[in-house]
Amino acid sequence: MTDVTRAAEAALLPAKPTTKPARPFFSSGPCAKPPGWSAEKLASESLGRSHRSKLGKTRLQYCIDLMRELLRLPETHRIGIVPGSDTGAFEMAMWTMLGARPVTTLAWESFGEGWVTDVAKQLKLDPTVIRADYGQLPDLNAVDWSNDVLFTWNGTTSGVRVPNADWIPDNREGLSFADATSAVFAYEIDWTKIDVATFSWQKVLGGEGAHGVLILGPRAVERLETYTPAWPLPKVFRLISKGKLAEGVFKGETINTPSMLAVEDAIFALEWGKSLGGPDGLIARSDANAAALDKIVAERDWLGHLATDPATRSKTSVCLTVQGADEAFIKSFAALLEKEGAAYDIAGYRDAPAGLRIWCGATVDAADIEALGPWLDWAWAASRG
Repeated sequence: MTDVTRAAEAALLPAKPTTKPARPFFSSGPCAKPPGWSAEKLASESLGRSHRSKLGKTRLQYCIDLMRELLRLPETHRIGIVPGSDTGAFEMAMWTMLGARPVTTLAWESFGEGWVTDVAKQLKLDPTVIRADYGQLPDLNAVDWSNDVLFTWNGTTSGVRVPNADWIPDNREGLSFADATSAVFAYEIDWTKIDVATFSWQKVLGGEGAHGVLILGPRAVERLETYTPAWPLPKVFRLISKGKLAEGVFKGETINTPSMLAVEDAIFALEWGKSLGGPDGLIARSDANAAALDKIVAERDWLGHLATDPATRSKTSVCLTVQGADEAFIKSFAALLEKEGAAYDIAGYRDAPAGLRIWCGATVDAADIEALGPWLDWAWAASRG
């Protein structure tokens, strides 16, 4: 190719924006680290020490205490650090508690469908499945609460969330199981409605993967202590000892060895959240980011929200449609932005309709969302040209 040809092709491309997002990290997991984060700022005294040492247990308990404070979690609910990220925590809940009652599973995105597969094909419990297409929410009023009910609070791969917990009755007979990994620290959650919740640090806190968090309300504890599943449980799932809840799990005595580096990373993020004023500050940042992205979408006729109803649209994992785009187009679009260092990891989830997915959780800065807009325009024009 001659220099003249290269110059002619360059002239056809749109001009690049002059300002880039300062932190172009928009992945929906693992998500952006908190502003000001660096590895050097993490406490390191617990590294190289046993997690069962006095220091190790103290740091694990401190992490649990911070999570309780920032979640406004009542003392009626226990909180424990478990293996396997959010997936491991939710699997632990299903394998230890399901089978006592009929099961209803709600699915409107890929992770919800994953729980359907586990309940139906692995546990073989023949669940009632209530589905909706990507971008939609199932009819929550159709749920039979004599069943145990599994749902994702915030659909990470579809950008659709439940609006609140009002649809969960106080007098429910079954247990409510909430996969809340893209919801905690970003929405107010009525914990009186939640019997089991799970999440990982890698979402709204911008923490590391591999560790999950399991929250149990009193009704879940009662289930664990009065019901024994028909199937064998691996060691990493066992929450009962001599017929009683293994309370140590919820006091920093983890079932298996945790990464204390990941724990210290989570503590950093939790202390950062506390410095913002706690949960209100974290929620306000997510709201501001979602509003900034919504403004970008509203100003462009080629962009849209996969979740059409604003009342059930995610404020963290925001999924966008791109006019006329297929998977190949989105791949090229995202690659252009990554090459320029303007946005990383914004292609939609592999099982979702072709589109973009932009994380708007608290660890992202609204100014970076705003700076992203012109770069989306540039990539749109360059991809089409």
